[in-house]
Amino acid sequence: MLGKKGILLVNLGTPNSPSRADVYKYLKQFLLDDRVIDISWLARNLLVRGIIAPFRSGSSAKLYKELWTEEGSPLKIYGEQLTEGVQKILGEDYVVELAMRYQNPSIESGLDKLIKAQVSEITVLPLFPHYASASTGSVYEEVMRVLSKKQAIPQLKVINSFYDYAPMIELFAEQGKALDIAQYDHILFSYHGLPERQIRKADDCNHCLKPGCCDTISTRNQFCYKGQCYATTRAIAKLLELEEEQYTTCFQSRLGNDPWVQPYTSDVLEERAKEGDKKLLVFCPAFVADCLETTIEVSVEYQEEFEEMGGEKVTLVPSLNAHPKWIQAVADLVK
Repeated sequence: MLGKKGILLVNLGTPNSPSRADVYKYLKQFLLDDRVIDISWLARNLLVRGIIAPFRSGSSAKLYKELWTEEGSPLKIYGEQLTEGVQKILGEDYVVELAMRYQNPSIESGLDKLIKAQVSEITVLPLFPHYASASTGSVYEEVMRVLSKKQAIPQLKVINSFYDYAPMIELFAEQGKALDIAQYDHILFSYHGLPERQIRKADDCNHCLKPGCCDTISTRNQFCYKGQCYATTRAIAKLLELEEEQYTTCFQSRLGNDPWVQPYTSDVLEERAKEGDKKLLVFCPAFVADCLETTIEVSVEYQEEFEEMGGEKVTLVPSLNAHPKWIQAVADLVK
């Protein structure tokens, strides 16, 4: 291999600032992606430009202001620290760049930097443990769109998913153990939600959304987001030596009135409160860096909901962020 090896680490994205204008721009780009809201072009544009972005940008900006730090967006900060750490481990034979699917730094700018560095090959790692068309699939599409305009395209590899990657599983379990699991009444594994229609559209084997469909991973559901989430839960629960009745897999962050994959985290909170639970521990293994969906949605919003239902405490297990073991795990994964 004549040139260096290029690594592009890609996360979802973040507004450039918590201002309403920047949040509006972020929401518009994100939600106009036809892999995210997979309806007709006209309906999607009317919905996003006419309703969601104008009306949600204000409330979302308030949440981002709660999340923001003096250094900026946590998602970007952790991404930069991860990129720097992976570069240090991999050394001079590699060039490591960070990109966001939406907003900055863009996938196009990241790929341009790698090509200008004259790398001989590029490995793209979408930082989503579980494959979904709306996340990893969208990264694939954008990478291909950008590279399709180049005359000379380096050898390319995209890491599809890593839901069962042992170092990741072990670190999530370690993060949970540090919080003394025995003191909690129940444990939730809460993943980002996905519309059921997207699960069905990706199902070529008529396998998904049926009883027991997520019990094992096979060729029929190897790319199923929900199936991969359940596999991650089982792997972490095994390391924690949990019995099935001690934990629940659920899904958060749904948008609109169409059915999303279930059970919904908010419904599980209500069920656990009715059971008399007072303390809940929440893992969010779909997110390798803490962000709006973990720091605010779980730690703040779900905490308030649970208290109103009679519970006491919802404790979030910290994500992997820029933990030294995660940096090493990513370096090993891209190699």
